[in-house]
Amino acid sequence: MGTIIWLIIASISLTTIVPVTACPPSDRAALLAFKAALHEPHLGIFKSWIGTNCCNKWYGITCDPTTQRVADINLRGESEDPLLQKSNKTGYMTGSISPSICKLNKLSTIVIADWKGISGIIPPCITSLPFLRILDLIGNQISGEIPFDIGKLNRLTVLNFADNKLTGRIPRSLANLSSLKHLDLRNNMISGTIPRNIGKLRMLSRALLSNNRIYGPIPESISYIYRLSDLDLSLNRFTGPIPGSIGKMSVLGTLNLDGNQLSGAIPSSLMTSRISILNLSRNAIEGNIPDVFGPRSYFMVIDLSYNKLKGSIPKSISSASYIGHIDLSHNHLCGKIPVVTFFDHIEASSFMYNDCLCGKPLKAC
Repeated sequence: MGTIIWLIIASISLTTIVPVTACPPSDRAALLAFKAALHEPHLGIFKSWIGTNCCNKWYGITCDPTTQRVADINLRGESEDPLLQKSNKTGYMTGSISPSICKLNKLSTIVIADWKGISGIIPPCITSLPFLRILDLIGNQISGEIPFDIGKLNRLTVLNFADNKLTGRIPRSLANLSSLKHLDLRNNMISGTIPRNIGKLRMLSRALLSNNRIYGPIPESISYIYRLSDLDLSLNRFTGPIPGSIGKMSVLGTLNLDGNQLSGAIPSSLMTSRISILNLSRNAIEGNIPDVFGPRSYFMVIDLSYNKLKGSIPKSISSASYIGHIDLSHNHLCGKIPVVTFFDHIEASSFMYNDCLCGKPLKAC
């Protein structure tokens, strides 16, 4: 009798350690409901979504090798995938993102990008996915607002909603994304102000918010993001002065603030910073160009055109380490253009439409 009981226990133990070889039916059902809300007419990417095992060669789906739970959805309409290259076209898909995606609660990656026709809203339940690290929905027609509690995704490193039709404000909770490294909200219709607590995003290296309807001042707290290397706030409705603390950021290399309504003077810290691409064009910036250039001043691009700058081009500009391209046109500058070797290749158009600039490449003084 004891032997029989031991054999029963052994057989039960063996069944419990058999490795999982197929995705759970609940994950398969969630994916099929997700698929049902989309229509992809040309490439047939969903033709592989057949059979009971969604971990076995379902296009764009990756599962955890141990648990066989769906871990990644990676569907790009523009990529180097052989399926797209063979068809010699980019993808096009319509429909919407079904809330059924939220039932895949082990997801680490959601990439549904560059399909051009996917509309509807971002399912609010997406913020309940505790393991999500990448959320990339670039290049669709998604509307509505960013979920207000987006900050619950505390493992998120990439948040990319660029090239959609999002409206509303940037949620204050976004500043709780303590692991976020890449934020891209470009080319939407987002309005309101940047949350004052944005400086809490200490891991952030790129913040791209251009071509929206964001207004108000640039928060001083942005300068607290010491890893930030690329800040693009262009083509918005920002007002007020440029915080001088931005020029003291240790790794900031690109600063695009063009196409806003910024006023006040150029902070002198920007001219001696680590910034190599500086675009302040098409604002209402006034005063003189700071006469503080030195060996630390290295600019691939410096564009100060279409502002209200006055005075002369500072003589210290000749002590800059390098200036690849400069545009000072459409201001109120006056005086002689300094004779600097790196000005030799700059065209006259970069100095035109000022009050009384003279010297090479313009007419002689």
